[in-house]
Amino acid sequence: QEQLGESVGGSGQPGDPLRLSCVVSGFAFTQYSMGWFRQAPGMERAFVESIRPSGTTFYTDSVKDRFTISRDNAKEGVYLQMNNLLPEDTAIYYCAVLRSNGNVFGQGTQVTVSS
Repeated sequence: QEQLGESVGGSGQPGDPLRLSCVVSGFAFTQYSMGWFRQAPGMERAFVESIRPSGTTFYTDSVKDRFTISRDNAKEGVYLQMNNLLPEDTAIYYCAVLRSNGNVFGQGTQVTVSS
């Protein structure tokens, strides 16, 4: 059974950087795409970035040139480097394994950006 554990998020001011980590177990990590999603207050959970086993990445336009997803297959970890944070990045961030029969999400971690 898949287990995903996100690092503690945090708070920052606009323009700050923040890095999220997610360590996984219970499945063949190297065979699956991994992703980050987020849910802002009052909104549906939404896609942020994903990374294939090959390293190919995809992102939503609002984080272009600011967020970078990466993975370490040896450590079975996936990471989200967030730079130049904006107040609208405030959300609960979820790590996910992307499966054809439905994504599996971690418990989520809060990121708050405010001045």
